[in-house]
Amino acid sequence: MTTATTSALIVGSRVLRVDVRPGDPAWPPLLLCNGIGAALEVLQPFVDALDPRREVIRFDLPGIGGSPEPLVPYHFATLPSLLGGLLDRLGHARADVLGISWGGGLAQQFALSRPGRVRRLVLVATGTGSVMVPGRPRVLRHMLTPRRYRDPGYAVFIAVELYGGSRLAVPARAAELLRAAGRPRHGRGYYYQLLAALGWTSLPLLPLLRHPTLLMTGDDDPLIPLVNGRIMHRLIPGSELHVYHGGHLDLIAEPHRLAPVIERFLRERPAPAAGARAAGRTGPLPAPLVPLAYPGNPLR
Repeated sequence: MTTATTSALIVGSRVLRVDVRPGDPAWPPLLLCNGIGAALEVLQPFVDALDPRREVIRFDLPGIGGSPEPLVPYHFATLPSLLGGLLDRLGHARADVLGISWGGGLAQQFALSRPGRVRRLVLVATGTGSVMVPGRPRVLRHMLTPRRYRDPGYAVFIAVELYGGSRLAVPARAAELLRAAGRPRHGRGYYYQLLAALGWTSLPLLPLLRHPTLLMTGDDDPLIPLVNGRIMHRLIPGSELHVYHGGHLDLIAEPHRLAPVIERFLRERPAPAAGARAAGRTGPLPAPLVPLAYPGNPLR
């Protein structure tokens, strides 16, 4: 296993805890955007399953894990400059970007706002924000508090209802994964993440994405129903949809199944006709969309 380097970097006016696993300089780095409330450690099983030649960049958002709390809330619209600054500090003009859950919204916003900084885009168990097909309300209510990170018994209790997939068989595994994620610092960082997604949606802008995009969605994800992946696949020109048998946490719970799919996508050559097909794609937005009114719509 390649040794990673964890350090605190000043990016703009913020201090971020950043972890870099070195790789082959000839390979594009992979920038990972994490889910809500989770420190960078939660992605370790997935990182370990990737090709060791691939440089992997992880970071804790302000107020999460080892990154200090911000003085004021932030929004998705302001975060692309933070990611761009992080790549600048690490000496990278471009990167492949993977976002899971809440981090999938951040990855979409970064690709839309800074298209020249993104080579390929991977979106896992994510949706389009305040306009999407929601999960069940009784499931979403668990997202309004970081209690699952602090209380292992509670994490086990809600695992079946909240995460689906392999959590149905081994709910205690969900608690282990969340303990690895660490606690949000005093809870404020978690609630700032909720606020960051307030009113945000990528839906009308998805046809503007021209990056090769892989969408990965589980067939048993209570938080992000499968239909959201199908809608995004229809809207993102030339995108690829991979439906896996599992739930919301399978990227880290079952990385041996999903990492090879991602590796294959990151290595493949773009199809010659993909750009032509994308350029000619027009048409109305699909119909089955539900505007949401619950607080923050956290993208999980």
